[in-house]
Amino acid sequence: MFILTAKVREGKESPTALRRKGFVPAVYYGKKEQSTPIAVDAASFKKVWKEAGESSIITLKTEKGEIDSLLYEVQADPVSGEPVHADFYAVDANTEIHANVPLEFTGVSPAVKDLGATLVKVLHEMEVKSLPRDLPPKIVVDISSLVDLESRITVADLKIPKGVTTTLHQADIVASLAAEREEEPEPVPEAIDLSAIEVEKKGKAEEEGEAPAEGAAPPPEKEKKEEKK
Repeated sequence: MFILTAKVREGKESPTALRRKGFVPAVYYGKKEQSTPIAVDAASFKKVWKEAGESSIITLKTEKGEIDSLLYEVQADPVSGEPVHADFYAVDANTEIHANVPLEFTGVSPAVKDLGATLVKVLHEMEVKSLPRDLPPKIVVDISSLVDLESRITVADLKIPKGVTTTLHQADIVASLAAEREEEPEPVPEAIDLSAIEVEKKGKAEEEGEAPAEGAAPPPEKEKKEEKK
């Protein structure tokens, strides 16, 4: 579980002013919690954001008490990538929640290593349902069972933690293999016969009345017709 100290924003300090002081403006809300604006330390938030992601419980410690929550949304600066605002969804410890948990692929596939196959990751995250305290930060996928091109990993093959269920079908494919694609050789252009082009040009020139090439016989002179007196 991750803990993040937060202060409730009750004044009129602008979000820009908070960021200049090293805070990230945020808000938490939920079914039993009204929307409450807060501010969290920027350095601490970035560390929790990186490690917890959106599928781990984060406890917000405020002056009003502790709030168990999920990081629902983070708005980041499009240029710097720095967080500029965050939304936390407050959860009830005794109520099951739905969340998307990332999949972590580990191990070495014999088919990839020895046969040159390509690993195809069909799923990158999985929707699960559990109590907040049982929600896993990730689900591990061991690809060492992929020994040939016919091998595949389904949801039924995964080791899902106790107290956690998934909304996916057991037969849904998580990962499979694809054969290495051989590149087709590019066609080699045919050699151009320059002598044929020269002969063709020469014949065309003679047809159009151009001067014959050196050494060629002159065209026969036309007979002059006698003028009638």
